[in-house]
Amino acid sequence: MKRFLFLCYCLLLSSGMALAQVPKPSVQLNHIAVYVVDLKISTHFYQNIIGLDTIPEPFHDGKHTWFSVGPKSHLHLIEGAESKLVHNKNTHLCFSVASVDSFTAILKKNKIEYEDWPGNKMKVTTRVDGVKQIYFKDPDGYWIEINDAKE
Repeated sequence: MKRFLFLCYCLLLSSGMALAQVPKPSVQLNHIAVYVVDLKISTHFYQNIIGLDTIPEPFHDGKHTWFSVGPKSHLHLIEGAESKLVHNKNTHLCFSVASVDSFTAILKKNKIEYEDWPGNKMKVTTRVDGVKQIYFKDPDGYWIEINDAKE
């Protein structure tokens, strides 16, 4: 009997059917939507300060700008917010760059203040894993983190 069960198991294995787990559907980030007061100002900021590339958006209504932020992920700016709100630094968008030092030069050139995690102005945090990071706000007060993480 043991030989029979072992033979059945071997046949199932060779056919690829043995105890195969059904794969879970993969979940991927599609987009992040940010509600802004002035689309023109925010579009300029994300294009020229952050360095994102725009992608086509389907609405063509002058109230949306879409950016690519990864192979299959987007950032959608949507105009219509009535005012800028205060946001906690713990809620932020994060972008990785090759060099935090080069990026801070762009911020300085554009007179945009940044800070380290504790809030020290014009300082850079170096995390325990060696990643450098800074924080600053976009035109609507949303926090942005820039770091040099490789993954």
